[in-house]
Amino acid sequence: MSEHHTPVMLKESLDLLIVDRSGKYFDATLGFAGHTQEILKRLNPDGLLVASEVDKEAFEYCQNKFADELRLNLYNFNFSLIDVIAKIESIDFFDGVLADLGVSSFQLDEPSAGFTFRTDAVLDLRMDKTKNITASDIVNTFTEEDLANIFYEYGEEKNSRKIARSIVNYRLKKKIENTSDLVSIIEALVPQYYLRKTLARVFQALRIYVNDELGNLKTFLENSVKVLKKNGRLVVITYHSLEDKIVKDFFKEKSLVTLSPKEDPLGIIKKEAKLKIITKKPITPSEDEVKNNYRARSAKLRVAERL
Repeated sequence: MSEHHTPVMLKESLDLLIVDRSGKYFDATLGFAGHTQEILKRLNPDGLLVASEVDKEAFEYCQNKFADELRLNLYNFNFSLIDVIAKIESIDFFDGVLADLGVSSFQLDEPSAGFTFRTDAVLDLRMDKTKNITASDIVNTFTEEDLANIFYEYGEEKNSRKIARSIVNYRLKKKIENTSDLVSIIEALVPQYYLRKTLARVFQALRIYVNDELGNLKTFLENSVKVLKKNGRLVVITYHSLEDKIVKDFFKEKSLVTLSPKEDPLGIIKKEAKLKIITKKPITPSEDEVKNNYRARSAKLRVAERL
């Protein structure tokens, strides 16, 4: 399965992450171990890597793959629980934290994973299959207004209201259960030239909402700073503007020592900077990498260091 996923900006991210080869590191998004495997290659025998993965199939794959690796401890937890995992491990601070926020190529290409609109599958989109709500539940029960808001806010889809209205009309006659049902609704609304991008935005919006991806990202960033060692690095790879804005704004907010006059008109609030931004502008994949891995085209790498 690891052959199905090519890690993005592998060298760039790990060159910035690993400041001590004997240190303790956290891989927040284990997936099928693209970054994980390379981190282990770079660590000394006394180094430690702790990794989390909410997708059970990917987690179990890595359990088997690294069964004999004593420097790696795996958790089937959401990455937002980094502080809880640190306590379980009796780790006060990590030397570095990495999060590659992209959905794996396996999840996008494998119909049974329920993430692709290219082949017919159950409309699920849950990374954690223990979660109660699925994408099918959302499109069959949410109001037209709520659906439109989801498509616009999380997918940045301009035709959100038109798509939401068509979904509500369609479900009066037939329950929307499979990806093909949703695809057929959107096909009837959008010219063929724009269809693929529209489908990508709608499915992205549903996936983000089902998995609370943005909420979990915000929690993860806050908790990461709590368990990051002084001079330790927080390395994050994002794949769309919503994620990137959250990371960018968080780094900026945690690196400021003063508030704006609007936030603190009297200038009396004392604030201590917690991060130093290492990447003033995000690092993006090289032309060669994008040529070899088209899914890397939208990736942005941002790095901050704990003060």
